[in-house]
Amino acid sequence: MMPNTNLAVSTLSTDYRKPARSTLVNGKPAVLPIRRAEASVPKVRLQNVSLSYATESDSELLALDQINLNVKAGEFLCIVGPSGCGKSTLLHLIAALQRPTSGSIAIDDQEVTTPGTDRILIFQEHGLFPWLTVGQNVEFGMKMKGLAKIEREEKMRYYLRLVHLSQFESSRPHQLSGGMRQRVALARALATEPDVLLMDEPFAALDAQTRDMLHDELERIWAETGRTIIFVTHNVREAVRLGDRVALMSFRPGRVKQEFLVDLPRPRHLEEVEVARTAREILDSLREEINRSLEAEYAHDPR
Repeated sequence: MMPNTNLAVSTLSTDYRKPARSTLVNGKPAVLPIRRAEASVPKVRLQNVSLSYATESDSELLALDQINLNVKAGEFLCIVGPSGCGKSTLLHLIAALQRPTSGSIAIDDQEVTTPGTDRILIFQEHGLFPWLTVGQNVEFGMKMKGLAKIEREEKMRYYLRLVHLSQFESSRPHQLSGGMRQRVALARALATEPDVLLMDEPFAALDAQTRDMLHDELERIWAETGRTIIFVTHNVREAVRLGDRVALMSFRPGRVKQEFLVDLPRPRHLEEVEVARTAREILDSLREEINRSLEAEYAHDPR
């Protein structure tokens, strides 16, 4: 029987995979017990978050309106919506690269007001430093945190093994394929051991074969590390392939229009009938918002 994907998720599970933070034992992060208090609050909480901009005509443009969203520890949440609905902006707010006009954002019930290493944002462009080797790129965030060289190197090698790039430690980014560079960016983010990974369409520029491979890699790494992931994508089938839950945003002003629980067994594949069927249900709701965005665009077309 097909699961009810139109079920909005409003309660939090205490079935966590692993804690987000670890210490290194023999070159491998050790599993630490979760504090009991962590189970009572969401890992990420957005409460009545709104954002508006001043336009050139001195009017206010409401970009995000009253966003309320809870993400539990270890959850893989995907966000979809039409272009211009504020999906990427939402990640910037969680990363504290921007401040909301109103409302609050909290990690483990502590309001965030400045960027921190507990939240790492991965962009579509990998952002690797071309003058550094792969290993040095992975070490960079740890170096900024002041970790000792021996610990940086040990963790760097562990996370390169995790993304299957150990043999490329001394290579330069330009010597790697696009998919490999994106895996280096993922290793660099994981090496700082953030609680939350914020991923802004990281696979959009890749070919289909590489993207499918990275879906498998990301799912494996997520299962092994227990990180909380918030993943923005335009691709609804990708969201169903990866997510525990899909949040659909409306056209501007961006609101959480609907939430879909993806109750399908893992591992999943894009070509599976149930994945396609669930994606179609979400796409039916998304199409309404896409039509609204097109109407708004053509309303200002003088032709």
